[in-house]
Amino acid sequence: MRSFSYERAHSPAEAATAAARTAGAKFIAGGTNLLDLMKLEIETPTHLIDVNDLALDKIETVPEGGLRIGALVRNTDLAADQRVRRDYGLLSRALLAGASGQLRNKATTAGNLLQRTRCPYFYDTNQPCNKRQPGSGCAAIGGFSRQHAIVGASEACIATHPSDMAVAMRALDATIETVQPDGGTRSIPIADFHRLPGDTPHIETALAPGELITAVTLPKPVGGAHIYRKVRDRASYAFALISVGAIVQSDGSGRVAIGGVAHKPWRVEAAEAELPRGAKVVAAQLLAGAQPTHQNAFKLPLVERTLAAVLTEARA
Repeated sequence: MRSFSYERAHSPAEAATAAARTAGAKFIAGGTNLLDLMKLEIETPTHLIDVNDLALDKIETVPEGGLRIGALVRNTDLAADQRVRRDYGLLSRALLAGASGQLRNKATTAGNLLQRTRCPYFYDTNQPCNKRQPGSGCAAIGGFSRQHAIVGASEACIATHPSDMAVAMRALDATIETVQPDGGTRSIPIADFHRLPGDTPHIETALAPGELITAVTLPKPVGGAHIYRKVRDRASYAFALISVGAIVQSDGSGRVAIGGVAHKPWRVEAAEAELPRGAKVVAAQLLAGAQPTHQNAFKLPLVERTLAAVLTEARA
């Protein structure tokens, strides 16, 4: 691990200003992803800004009927909150499907959204990776690609986003609240928050330099059956080969977001109109234009079968 300086911020605006002022600065909260990457010298921040004292660890009801989740709310606390379990069961189930109990005790809401890919070539500093070193190439293309993207990828990157929570947030139409270095604030719909790789896979979100996530807001509950199903190589502490997060109403309508298939949580709202017609039709629209490798082409039927199982469970 390379040497770095450290400070503890006392307000969100102060943290954002400090990040913009210091080249190579990073925010740190739970550190469950950042510290590992620093040990491998994949992340090499020159300065760490500790945001744990910013009082962003509350879950509050908003006047419109939704929930405002502070950026520092730990995954364990969010999954266990009675309002989340009652009204946003998809989110609670997705959180409990991720990582381990120990990691969920430390990991934060904002950190979960911002966690970086688990592509093995990203983690191997002896291999070229455009996400780690822009312009160096993508070793995953033509390499071992079983867990990689089948939609939304590019010639520069075929990595997937690892978050289970983000899949649920996408289906729930969450909004990310931020503060900028100049003190201004903005709200970013989660549909626009994570970026597809294009030619710049190292730019992963819509955040500007120094911009700090302060909260995630969920709209008022929509009811229905909330189901999260994760298919992985082992029963725990493994990332999704594919996952399906769905909210299904009694008339068969609903919402579907997919994980493990793209550089961001994958949702195609137009496909959701076909939910009453069944998984085959919906999966075909969700994965239209898919370009799998010979090693991960199995994800195409796996999405359809998992979605079919989710719809069957919802109807029951």
